[in-house]
Amino acid sequence: MSKKVLFVLTSHDELGNTGEKTGFWTEELAAPYYALSDKGVDITLASPKGGLPPIDPKSEDPSSQTDATRRMDNDEVLKDKLKNTHKLSDVKSEDYDAVFYPGGHGPLWDLAEDKVSQQLIADFYTNEKPVAFVCHAPGALKDVKIDGEYLVNGKNVTGFTNSEEEAVQLTDVVPFLVEDMLKKNGGLYSKIEDWSPYAVVDGRLITGQNPASSEKVAEELLKLI
Repeated sequence: MSKKVLFVLTSHDELGNTGEKTGFWTEELAAPYYALSDKGVDITLASPKGGLPPIDPKSEDPSSQTDATRRMDNDEVLKDKLKNTHKLSDVKSEDYDAVFYPGGHGPLWDLAEDKVSQQLIADFYTNEKPVAFVCHAPGALKDVKIDGEYLVNGKNVTGFTNSEEEAVQLTDVVPFLVEDMLKKNGGLYSKIEDWSPYAVVDGRLITGQNPASSEKVAEELLKLI
């Protein structure tokens, strides 16, 4: 029996009031997708609205390309899955062994506030299944509570740093800063040098700091399933 992992992508494409577009970050989908699927893991994609989720245009810049994103560009199977993501409200935690949230700025607006997503994360977690997030995706944990306590409370976590947000000049655009939110909710937040690969595992909660950490998060997830 191959393991099944649910990937949850943002449906949000507006970068605040800037008039610019956002969405999910391609590397944060592509690298974990191949790290898992090449090991025989069956991956399902979902998003709040279903259908094709928006890609953050900056993640398609030549400077942001990696082997995984180039592979994705030529992968008709993955591109077809992307065009037809399941609606988040139609998926159930019992059908999967774990859930993974790629980042990009989009999740800070929709997944952070999405009650269906919050319940889904709680369902995976309380049923002893790994939950994994990279870069901005830990923002989806903002209002997730287990037995009245924030899921991240007292847990070792990481996520996109305030200084990385400063570097991309979006500190005043995003609805909240991932680092600040995780600390405020009781997370034991740690980070390393900006843009370096860093993943933190605390039981079945896995978080990664930035796009460079996406494959590391997937490798840690693979160990847990």
